[in-house]
Amino acid sequence: TFPMKLWLLVNSPCVDSVRWDARGEGLVIDQGLFERELLGVRPSAAEEEELFKTKNFGSIVRQLNLYGFHKLAASPTSCAVGSRPRPATAGGDTSYADGPLHHFWNPHFRFDRPDLLVKIRRLTKANKEKLDAGLEVTSRLPDDLQ
Repeated sequence: TFPMKLWLLVNSPCVDSVRWDARGEGLVIDQGLFERELLGVRPSAAEEEELFKTKNFGSIVRQLNLYGFHKLAASPTSCAVGSRPRPATAGGDTSYADGPLHHFWNPHFRFDRPDLLVKIRRLTKANKEKLDAGLEVTSRLPDDLQ
């Protein structure tokens, strides 16, 4: 699922474009680097398997929104990122930034709580009706995270 892909990317030592924010409660995406690293906006991408079915960053943002992620205003402390959460630096370490930085938050996407991923559901019409009725909408956690 899309949330599981995000979880694997943000925790991968091989991915530089998607990081946890300083508190481990949000996702910071370096758009320029993300487009080259994961969307294949580069010549050599033809041989590699596609992770996402799009090359358009706007489509990724739409998916984030459909799964309940909210865009936060980028601030120096929110952009003090690393592959693991760490205390924010005084000036905000954005030296790695290759393009616009996008900070997203979802209450169920946290560094220390992979068990919460089951609560992240695509906001379909049926799921929205369930949520509006006060019902819980969950998905099954993949076997490797149970």
